[in-house]
Amino acid sequence: MVCIRQATVDDLLAMQSANLWCLPENYQMKYYFYHVLSWPQLLYVAEDFNKEIVGYVLAKMEEDAEIPHGHITSLAVLRTHRKLGIASKLMTSAQKAMTEVFDAEYVSLHVRKSNRAALHLYQITLGYDVNDIEAKYYADNEDAYDMRKILQPEKHAKRKEKSEKGEKGGATQQKEGWVAPGRRMEGDDKKAESASGAHGHSHGGVPCGYAMTKATAIATEAITATGKAKATAKATATATEVLHAATIMAKPKANHKATATATEELHATAMAMATPPAAAAAAPAATAAATGGKVLELD
Repeated sequence: MVCIRQATVDDLLAMQSANLWCLPENYQMKYYFYHVLSWPQLLYVAEDFNKEIVGYVLAKMEEDAEIPHGHITSLAVLRTHRKLGIASKLMTSAQKAMTEVFDAEYVSLHVRKSNRAALHLYQITLGYDVNDIEAKYYADNEDAYDMRKILQPEKHAKRKEKSEKGEKGGATQQKEGWVAPGRRMEGDDKKAESASGAHGHSHGGVPCGYAMTKATAIATEAITATGKAKATAKATATATEVLHAATIMAKPKANHKATATATEELHATAMAMATPPAAAAAAPAATAAATGGKVLELD
């Protein structure tokens, strides 16, 4: 007669011995301790009338998983006690504990493609399905079947249905152009910038900062290229004209002050670089002509 019971720390040596006798996949003792200390409810042994361990199941819960599920790490029954339904009883006990204690939705395991006896047990007897094939999973490069069994069919069906509805809803919203709060559709940034003057106040889609940069570039180019009084006067007039437009377009006081400062500095630099005295006299006239004879009043 064989009894199925929960394993304890005292059973670990006998479990390891059964593993060494039955399977090529072997583990160090610390791995057994890891299981029994982390998931003591999921380890079961088969004990005969002589109090000897003739089989075991080593199971665990997958950590940090979105869907709580268990995993069968190892299952073994001594040859002398096979064909008695011991493996099925061990598996059933572990699966039941996964559901009752950890609310596992399904359980998974790996089995060699060549292990036909184990495949029969898992597929025919226990109702597992092949989920995937893990290439070269084992140390000898043999492939493994990734098998799963649903432990809570109703819960699994509800979650799957909810997931499918969410995917369909997301596809419909995307098709209709719906945008989640806090997100913008393509082109919204440009529209907002054009309407409200993002990155500095603007008028007609031309930011004030851009006008100032353009004015400086024009003045520098003209002065550097010729170094003459005419170029200086022309650059000053052009810069003043662009800066005048930028001043009108900019509403905040801070922008007015920045524009005025930039105008004064640029005018002073250009006049200082003018060689002939006549250029100094021509510059104010050019500035007045560019601004239409108006004086900029800055707040």
